[in-house]
This record gives sequence, structure tokens and C-alpha cells, in this order.
Amino acid sequence: MAILKYIFFLYENSKINVHFKEKFYLCEMFWKNITYSILIILALSIFSSCSEYQKILKSTDYKRKYDKAIELYEKEDYFRAHSLFEELLSIYKGTEKGEEIYYYYANCYYGEGDFMMAGYYFKNYSLTYPIGKHKEECNYMAAYCAYLNSPEPTLDQAYTYKAIDEFQLFINRYPKSERITKCNEMIDKLRSKLETKSYLNSKLYFDIGEYKAAIQSLKGSLKGFPDTEYREELLYLIVKANYLLAQKSVEIKKKERYQTTVTEYYALIAEFPESRYKKEAERIFENSKNELN
Repeated sequence: MAILKYIFFLYENSKINVHFKEKFYLCEMFWKNITYSILIILALSIFSSCSEYQKILKSTDYKRKYDKAIELYEKEDYFRAHSLFEELLSIYKGTEKGEEIYYYYANCYYGEGDFMMAGYYFKNYSLTYPIGKHKEECNYMAAYCAYLNSPEPTLDQAYTYKAIDEFQLFINRYPKSERITKCNEMIDKLRSKLETKSYLNSKLYFDIGEYKAAIQSLKGSLKGFPDTEYREELLYLIVKANYLLAQKSVEIKKKERYQTTVTEYYALIAEFPESRYKKEAERIFENSKNELN
């Protein structure tokens, strides 16, 4: 359409035969009519589809309602399928079809991106249908939904812990499942997130000058995650936090805290003799020795 208008503009501003202008005008009108016709057809199609859906929604023909729900689900129209499955849950409760409906109902929440509700219904499936044919999948999906709900390391990690517990429970229940590898991979990612959270919390105490709390938190982080990728930095921060704490201390406590700084320096260098923090750590070490002398 835009191209036609541009060509028409060129011809409008040039010395062209009037008949050509008329032809272009007619051509433009033709495409306009085609566009309007397509829009009208689409609108009627959507209206007709909605009208049919509303009839099925109000219908008491539950077989037709179930078939339509499955059709919408397979088309990934989870919102409308969800409404139909929700009504069918009470109709077929306690039957074999009721189990299938419950399974689809949970998956509709997942398809809509509501992982909290999806996780709840996946977990509840295995409790409601302890010998259900989708039990293994639903137990896995309950853990996976908790994984998807796990936030960034800076936020509360309740769902991270929950996801780890759910995956571990799945591994214990289904040790031969083909999903075990994926479970272990996701557990590693979740633990890495907790490791980062612990590191950030410890560093925050250090950054705001709460050195006593920082020392406890830094050591706690090392104890909780001995193989952490932040180990070298944490050991260095313990050295520096002790040194800065000693500087701020009352006279009676300075000697003990400078001595602790020296001890922590030796721990850092013993583990990382070529530490990237070596130059700064040596400066702290020398200053601490001078203070002790």
C-alpha cells in the first residue's frame, strides 16, 4: 500500500497522462477494498469462534466440552481450555477421565506462565492420584516450577531451597528416571545461586563497615560453600576486615585483632601463594606486624 501511494505521488507530481493517474487511483482503491474485506472476514471469524466457545461453555454436553478443551489445549489456547477443564473437574471427579482433566488443568497453569499455581497442582496430582500414570512427570514438574520461581540471588531464596528439596525428593523416588541428569544440572544452578547470595550478603556487611558481622558472615559463607568460586576473595576480605576492625578497636582489643589479622594473612597465602590480592594483603600484614611491635 505504501509503495502504491509513493508511486502515485510521483505520477501526481509529473507530467503524466491523466489515464495513468486514474489507473493508479483505481488500483489503490482496489487494495483498500481487499484490506477491508480481509479485516471483516477475520473479525467475523473471531466473533464466530467466540460465540461457539460461549455456547460450549454454557452447555451441559460434557463430552463436547471435554473434546473442545482438549482441542484448545493442543492449540496452546490455555486460557480458554483452562476455563473448560475447571468446570469439568467437579463433573468427572473420582473417574479415570477426572485424572486426565486434573493433569491438563495443571498444565494449563504452566502454559499460562503461572508457575506458582502450576507447581501446586502438579504436586497435588501425585497426592490425589498416588498411582496415576502422570505421577512421575507431575513430581518433576512441581520441582521444575519451583525452579522457575527461584528469583535472582539478591532476593529471598525460599523458592530456591524449595526447588532443591523437590528435585532431591524426585531423585530419591525415581533413581532410574531419565530426568535425573536434568535434576542434577538444575540443583547445581540453584546451589550456585545460593552461593552467590551468601557471598553478596557477606560482602554487603564489609562494604557498609560492619566488620565484626562481616567476619562472621564471610567465614560462614566459606563453611557453607567450601568450594565456592569466591573463596580467594572471601579469604582476602577476612584479612582486611580483621585489619580494619583492629584499627577501629579500643586499645585493649587492638593487639588481639592485629594478631588475628596476621593469622588470617598466613591462611590466605598458604592456600593462594600467588593471590591476586597478594600486594594489598602484604601491606596489611606489614602494618599489622608494626602495630604489634
